[in-house]
Amino acid sequence: MVDLANQKRLAAAILNVGQTRVWMDPTKLEDIATAITREDIRGLIEAGTIKRRAVVGISRGRARARDLKRAKGHGKGHGSRRGAKGARTPKKEQWMKRIRAQRKLLKSLRESKELTPHTYRTLYRKAKGGEFRNVAHLKSYIAYAAAQKKEV
Repeated sequence: MVDLANQKRLAAAILNVGQTRVWMDPTKLEDIATAITREDIRGLIEAGTIKRRAVVGISRGRARARDLKRAKGHGKGHGSRRGAKGARTPKKEQWMKRIRAQRKLLKSLRESKELTPHTYRTLYRKAKGGEFRNVAHLKSYIAYAAAQKKEV
């Protein structure tokens, strides 16, 4: 076996890559062994006897497949979780989700004239104060308040 370390080093310098990325045609090793100058190496590169290997990247195929599974709720069990409950869905995001839903309901009720502006404002302030756990709780409160009003 011929020692082509020098040719590989020269080719790497010419191709502007590391020595591990230099490919030499195994069928033309004799021609490469005779090339001793940079000019000779350049000629072999033009001929296609010496080439630059492609950069090896990290495939995201598995990651994409995992993300598709997780979008469907798979692979999200207790064993796959890292971080506290509050780190996975922060308290503020939970609050935003809850309050936006409550405000949306209040707005639709006000627009459909089921709530007077005064009642709307009162309920809006109560929602802001965190009085209602969720939309269902808010609805039940409105129904209860309406029933109380009818009794009086």
